Amino acid sequence: MSTAYAVRDSATMLRRNLVHIRRYPSLSIMLVAQPIVFLLLFVYVFGGTLGAGLPGPEGVVGRAGAGDRGDYLEFITPGILFMTVTSIALGTAISTATDMTTGIIARFRTMNIARVSVLTGHVLGAVIRTGFAVVIVAAVAFGLGFRSDAGPLDWLGAIGLLVGVSFALTWLTVGMGLAADSVETASNTPLFLVILPFISSGFVPTDAMPTGLRQFAEHQPFTPMIDTLRALVTGTSAGSDLWLAIGWCALIALLGFLWSRRLFLRVPVK
Repeated sequence: MSTAYAVRDSATMLRRNLVHIRRYPSLSIMLVAQPIVFLLLFVYVFGGTLGAGLPGPEGVVGRAGAGDRGDYLEFITPGILFMTVTSIALGTAISTATDMTTGIIARFRTMNIARVSVLTGHVLGAVIRTGFAVVIVAAVAFGLGFRSDAGPLDWLGAIGLLVGVSFALTWLTVGMGLAADSVETASNTPLFLVILPFISSGFVPTDAMPTGLRQFAEHQPFTPMIDTLRALVTGTSAGSDLWLAIGWCALIALLGFLWSRRLFLRVPVK
């Protein structure tokens, strides 16, 4: 089958997923509301205390008065944006599992369409939904007082990073949805993606963590991704974190795609 047919079929599957999102908005609302609630909770309930523990001008963590609630809002916003991406990815696992359990994927396999289009429809739909969700959450952060010194190129880099992370995590959660034996299982399996940002530099500096936890936080994928996004939106240099973030995105996307494709081809034709 030619590339033109594959593109056409992928566009059809993308349109199908966008229609589902429009007709069943409750899941999207819930997934967007969760990071907003966490943003409000951490800024207004914990922000005063946690802001005081941020590095001061001399880089000393925990110095009294080193930061305030506004400083903590600036620090936490990149982590909340990543939580938004992982929340939408969790929804993709649920929608993929729904297609599996209702038998529609098995029916698609009997049709004369590009096989990859069924999966790319889910992925592209999730990336678009992530874009809308990130815009909403970012608007809330700016409404709370978040300000940025980033230039146009920095913002383009931040957008590119969020798209890349969304693309990678969506392929991973598509595989989780295909592997799940029920929608309930698919809703629970990707929960570690929501938890990992908490055990990273997203909410507190890793230097403030106990030794074992700090080592895990510094070497898990979300820490260089969040540090890179934080550097981009604040107009500072990301350093080596940028290349680590790109490498993790590429690795997760590749493994997620290969896993999803393998599971999809094993679906029995009915």
